[in-house]
Amino acid sequence: MFELEWIGLFLLLGAFVGFIAGLLGVGGGGILVPILTSLFVLQGVPVNKVVHLALGTSMACIIITSLSSLRAHHIKGAVIWRIVKMMSFGIIIGTFISTFIASYLNSFYLAIFFSVFMGLMAINMLRSKKDYQSKHNLEDSSVLVTSTGIGAISALVSIGGGSLTVPYLITHNIDVKRAIGTSAAIGFPISLAGTLGYLINGWSAEIVLNYSIGFIYLPAVLLISITSFFTAPYGVKASHYLPVKVLKKLFALLLILLILKMLLSVI
Repeated sequence: MFELEWIGLFLLLGAFVGFIAGLLGVGGGGILVPILTSLFVLQGVPVNKVVHLALGTSMACIIITSLSSLRAHHIKGAVIWRIVKMMSFGIIIGTFISTFIASYLNSFYLAIFFSVFMGLMAINMLRSKKDYQSKHNLEDSSVLVTSTGIGAISALVSIGGGSLTVPYLITHNIDVKRAIGTSAAIGFPISLAGTLGYLINGWSAEIVLNYSIGFIYLPAVLLISITSFFTAPYGVKASHYLPVKVLKKLFALLLILLILKMLLSVI
């Protein structure tokens, strides 16, 4: 039964995620996965499948936000569609296959992988930001391998790939603004392939929540997507007035606390 308090929680979560994403330019997966894991445990989802459901649901939420971000960056002319086409095949293959790997892993091991990856991201936020050194142009045979790897990791931690794609593009002589815009466009096929993969792999899973399809909890996707869509622009506006560098450090500490809470939920 989908009770009123759960509706309110998912709406608030979406509002928070959207605002933080707009304010700090980070994906929502780092927030969504640990919080959804804890909420699903409270709703009675078996511990051995709870992280899978959190990853799939988070990935489905990214579809709307990535599409909105893609459109905004395209209007500004910040998307290099040639690179999107170059990387999309590897991205889709890596993301889709990785969902099959995730479906066979125990929730505890998925939580460990997620925690290590996000922990490293949090530590990077706490450190002073360094400029990336350009290496060479994006016209080499490593694109397929790299994009497949980006897709695979993105599916395992339910992110749009920005934290991996942007540095990769910058080190290949892509301007930072166009790297961010192109990464936003690449996030869309990641979210589609990841959502499809988690839907297929969770089709026969015994999830106790009504309105779940595969490893995707539809009410959470709908409610989180609605409020995050509306609050993200306010986060972008706030970024021009608030001390973003300080807030990123606070967010990093919050991320570490959420990671620890998630680990406690699945142990």
